[in-house]
This record gives sequence, C-alpha cells and structure tokens, in this order.
Amino acid sequence: MERAEKREFVTELNEVFKASGSVVVAHYAGVTVAQMNDFRSKMRAAGGTVKVAKNRLARIALQGTESEGMADLFTGQTLIAYCDDPVTAPKVVMDFAKGNDKLVVIGGAMGATVLDADGVKSLATMPSLDELRAKLVGMIQTPATRIATIASAPASQLARVLNAYATKDEAA
Repeated sequence: MERAEKREFVTELNEVFKASGSVVVAHYAGVTVAQMNDFRSKMRAAGGTVKVAKNRLARIALQGTESEGMADLFTGQTLIAYCDDPVTAPKVVMDFAKGNDKLVVIGGAMGATVLDADGVKSLATMPSLDELRAKLVGMIQTPATRIATIASAPASQLARVLNAYATKDEAA
C-alpha cells in the first residue's frame, strides 16, 4: 500500500468508527475465500459491511473517536463488521460464527461502549430497530382496534335486540 492509499484507508475507517451503530472485531484465520465471500454477501444483504483491517492503520483510525478503547482488540488477522443499526452486525457475525468455528469474535464497540465477546453475543440476541418499530406499531394499533370493537358492540347488540323483537312480532 502506498502512503496515499494508507491515508485514504485511515480516513475511511475513521468515518466508519464515528458513524457506525456498532463495530464487531473478529479473527478470521483459516476462513476460506468462498466462506469469506459468503459472509460478506450475508452482511451486505443485511445492510452492513465487512472489511479486513490492517491493525496498525485501524489503531490510527480509532484515535479521536468514541470507540478508541477497543484499540487493544486489533492483534492478529482481524476483520471488522459494521452497520448503522447497532444490532445487525453482531447478529450476522454471530450467525456466521455458529456455522464456522474459524471466525472468532474478540469484541467490538457500540459508540463509546467497548464490548467483549460476550457483550457482542448479548447484543446479537436483541431485536433489531425494525423489529422494535413493528412491535411499537402493533402496540399502538391494538388499543385502537379494541376501542373500535367496543364502540361498535352496543350498536350491534341493539340491532340484535330489535331484530329479535321484529322476528317475534312476525311469528305472532
């Protein structure tokens, strides 16, 4: 890599560390190219990105960001996975790591909070922003449908009573 490429890489990583909802750091020694391509496509489909990190450049890029505390994680063959949604990257990484023991999660960061491997696992079990939004909309809609049902119930009961009197008078 030339100096200009290194500067560009550091600037790009610095923006990633500042803007991402969460960043997951993992070792990938032993992962085949096909498996890595599969992993990248799964992450891309979920809205995230996977990059192989050059440790020295990643540590430089971390300077001046909230995630600066995770600089110690960059040793060995590391990759970073990140996404705007704080839960998406950990979910995809943990799902891939279940089927591939060569990918070892070492930690990550969510804003200023540095996470260890267990922290990333617990973050992966949380519902995503879209799931939370869907639950919230469902909770808001439920009372409205109940109110509509309750409001229409007296009218339908009155109609049934009137219908019963009408059929009783016709039968008599």
